[in-house]
Amino acid sequence: MEQVKTTPKSAPVALNEHAWARWTALGLLAFAMFCSYIFMDILSPIKDLLQSTRGWDSTAFGTMQGSETFLNVFIFFLIFAGIILDKMGVRFTAILSGAVMLVGAVINWYALTDAFLGSSLDVWFTEHLNYIPIFDELGISPFYKGMPASAKFSAVGFMIFGCGVEMAGITVSRGIVKWFKGREMALAMGSEMALARLGVATCMIFSPMFAELGGDISVSRSVAFGVVLLMIALIMFIVYFFMDRKLDIQTQAEEEKDDPFRISDLGKILSSMGFWLVALLCVLYYSAIFPFQKYAVNMLQCNLAFTDVPAGSFWASDAVTLWQYVIMIVVAACSFASNFASNKIVRVVCLLLAIGALITYCWMGYMRQSASAIFAVFPLLAVGITPILGKFVDYKGKAASMLVLGALLLIACHLTFAFILPMFKGSPVGGVVLAYLTILVLGASFSLVPASLWPSVPKLVDAKIIGSAYALIFWIQNIGLWLFPMLIGKVLDSSNPQIAQALADGTMTEEVASVSYNYTAPLVMLACLGVAALVLGLVLKVVDRKKGLGLEEPNVKPSAEVAESEIEAVEM
Repeated sequence: MEQVKTTPKSAPVALNEHAWARWTALGLLAFAMFCSYIFMDILSPIKDLLQSTRGWDSTAFGTMQGSETFLNVFIFFLIFAGIILDKMGVRFTAILSGAVMLVGAVINWYALTDAFLGSSLDVWFTEHLNYIPIFDELGISPFYKGMPASAKFSAVGFMIFGCGVEMAGITVSRGIVKWFKGREMALAMGSEMALARLGVATCMIFSPMFAELGGDISVSRSVAFGVVLLMIALIMFIVYFFMDRKLDIQTQAEEEKDDPFRISDLGKILSSMGFWLVALLCVLYYSAIFPFQKYAVNMLQCNLAFTDVPAGSFWASDAVTLWQYVIMIVVAACSFASNFASNKIVRVVCLLLAIGALITYCWMGYMRQSASAIFAVFPLLAVGITPILGKFVDYKGKAASMLVLGALLLIACHLTFAFILPMFKGSPVGGVVLAYLTILVLGASFSLVPASLWPSVPKLVDAKIIGSAYALIFWIQNIGLWLFPMLIGKVLDSSNPQIAQALADGTMTEEVASVSYNYTAPLVMLACLGVAALVLGLVLKVVDRKKGLGLEEPNVKPSAEVAESEIEAVEM
């Protein structure tokens, strides 16, 4: 009897082995962070309106903005979040973070509604939280006597939101490592951050539009826009939950909660000099950028000569806002796609379209005479170069060197804003052109961080404690994100005493005062952070060389057959 030969069935290909699946998972995570980044800066472009409609001076604004990280830093929530992530896994923590963000956002929204004014909550917050024992003595209280009640309650919501968004940040980083380890991890992390930063641009475009919709100023409308987007972010995390579970089923892997994580494992993180250098670099970079974002629009309002756009004209309409945003998306999409096009002609066409759309966008921003529209270009150059940087780090390495370059660009940009831009206040066109160029370079410098810093962490710690490692870095980072928004606000008020005096005398209105600040002192302070980052980056290069940390080595070690072709593609 003739025997029929059978061939053993091949094992099913894991979901993360498919490029479409990996990038779909990344898309879900990145879009959720895109929405969260919008809310993070939802009030930044309307600082002047908060002062004129709610009585928030720079100190109140800075204190409220800094409250985002208060619970993470001083209650150590972020450390617990890292432990939760390592014990419970990416899926559970992602949904938890989305829910926490949404709760905090709703509180933040209510604090700025007209319904809050004169309510029992308004009265309570006016009469309470004026003195908090120990915290006041240490100078770290998120509230102070005389702080508007709306700012206090808004700060409470922002604290809760901050717990969720930072938890989401470490969760997304861990999720990317899970799906992309040994593959295009630097490119994935850089792409996620590039899309997230488009949230900053989206915020700068739409927040003022919603606040001034129909000529009726309402800052709560802007926050409501952010709340809706956070609902969408939670949905993205839920979809990711099912996708990630399918991956674990396919690979017969247990969710991370079954990993034998122990608290004692944290000692391995704390004993790593390379880890501490990376963590300190992170806090310096982010402290020089994120707090600046919260004041950047107001800084431009104070340093550029804007003229009123005729009411009823196209440039004063909501339609121009939508058109400008569409053009911004074209810039981002074409510049990003140009890096992946295999056909040289297609690549050149995408690049030319991106450049043309960027010029059009900048011209429209000038015609609108809008500081928020000008600063919205911040992430656009970063979107275009992030794939280049990510591929370079994946296949060529040099992560520590890129951090040094980022510090140099950071210093140059802040010093330009501090000393050169004010010299162009009498030149409307020249000032706007200089502002655009500096903002684009600043965005590009910051794109070096996710492409080089975050993929370096898995090289420094064991896989089972990556969540805790990211949490510790984020905790250290949060110290700067708590301190510097508040510090900038206090430095602004203390270095501009004439404004407070003019308001007290009645010789200046809140509207005029909000756009009359001299930003030299806080900008020099931020440039000093860049100098410190430069020094630490050079030290990191030395430590990496001596200890062999591998930070300058590529993330992907391609096979001999494809190594040459892939490296050549990166260099093209």
